[in-house]
Amino acid sequence: MKIEVTESNEKWLRFTLKGAKSSFANAIRRAAISGVATFAIEKVTFYENTSAMFDEYISHRVGLVPITTPAKGYGPEDEVLFTLDEVGPKTVYSKDLQASDKEVKVANGEIPIIKLAENQRLRLDGKAVMGTANRHAKFQPGLVTYDADKDTYNFYVESFGQMPPKEILNKTFDAIKDALKDVQKEVKKL
Repeated sequence: MKIEVTESNEKWLRFTLKGAKSSFANAIRRAAISGVATFAIEKVTFYENTSAMFDEYISHRVGLVPITTPAKGYGPEDEVLFTLDEVGPKTVYSKDLQASDKEVKVANGEIPIIKLAENQRLRLDGKAVMGTANRHAKFQPGLVTYDADKDTYNFYVESFGQMPPKEILNKTFDAIKDALKDVQKEVKKL
């Protein structure tokens, strides 16, 4: 097998995989989409919401905001608290969510959450946890597709902002290795 990166920047990456079987190429795609752990806001606690929107609607919007996930130092048990306290009139954006950890932040600050009218207030906390897209799509780090031509696969990896595309691939291969180790342990028990 041979891999060649054809184009790359901080948002997307293209690479060619030659000499592989379709099952292997699809395993890479599926592991990249659903096996890479990222932060996402899982639980939202409302202290005040005098807007016209239900708590559940706002909670859903906040939960879908992409959160950066540093390459090292965080595991499945880690949590980061995000706070928001805004008074209208104004449009509340994702950049208004303030993280308790300097390394973890909102990936795109221009996502509108809600428009508050005069004197309406929104005050909440959101707990970000690590998870994979096997649990919920909000944990998916990006989009991964490929075109196939015999034993050559042209991959396209686009980040949603949680991590660079190269990091998505590195974590993908780590996830595949970990899964294979688990299978190997089980087979040895037979």
